[in-house]
Amino acid sequence: MKMRSLICRTVAIVLCTSLAFAAPTPAPVPEATTHRLDIRPDPAAKWEADLENVQKVLESAAGALWVYFPGRELKPILVEPKGGPIVLFNRGKNGEFRVRLNTGERYWSQYSYQFAHEFCHILCNPVDDDTSNKWFEESLCEMASLFALRRMAETWKTDAPYPNWRGYASSLRKYADERIEKAPLPAGQDLAAWHREHEASLRREPTQRELNEVVAVALLPLFEKEPAHWQAVGFLNAAAVPTPRSFATYLSDWHGRVPAEHQPFVRQIAAKFGVTLPAPAAEPAK
Repeated sequence: MKMRSLICRTVAIVLCTSLAFAAPTPAPVPEATTHRLDIRPDPAAKWEADLENVQKVLESAAGALWVYFPGRELKPILVEPKGGPIVLFNRGKNGEFRVRLNTGERYWSQYSYQFAHEFCHILCNPVDDDTSNKWFEESLCEMASLFALRRMAETWKTDAPYPNWRGYASSLRKYADERIEKAPLPAGQDLAAWHREHEASLRREPTQRELNEVVAVALLPLFEKEPAHWQAVGFLNAAAVPTPRSFATYLSDWHGRVPAEHQPFVRQIAAKFGVTLPAPAAEPAK
């Protein structure tokens, strides 16, 4: 009896520990949208993998975000396996977006991570302007990669591109979670304090993956809880602004461009950085 009691207590401890570290359940994925996303892997490139399989992976990665843009239309996206990862400012001859990855073989998690990031840049309407606050877009796109992989890890359990790919779901989740575990905020420091410490460095060099990932991990719960607000990133960039702006002004400009239903969400993001954006006078208090 003593041995049975000890085993029961041990099982209970293990279960409680597992529950304590369980990731929050993401919001439900909406029904698939009917608007078309045209992704075209370059058939002349050396993909080192079956082109149809590559197509399915890229569509799945982008689809994890695209589902939240029901009213959006995009030009075709031309994709090459090497030379990036990057979205080129120079479009194709018919206005197509041009994306270069840096992957190959059947590294589906890597394909997904890279393409979701670059697809997020497309959704942000990239412009060639002052880069003082470009780090924020880079961080959002790092977060998009994590978001997409975690979504795919759920959908592929039952609805993978092919039935025999369902087993990849756990690998997709592991790929994302390993990056999340490596990029926490320092103990006792919130995002606002962290940003004050690193802002000057980020404004000088916006693409610092280790720093971008910290921001990405800090913002991921907001987007997983209310993913409909992904649409707000489509208003991040307007016409090119050649002169530097403070981050607070940058956020304020974004807040002023998004539709009213997304403004409270932008204020939530701003608040994470210690920036207070006033609600429009016409918006009722909650």
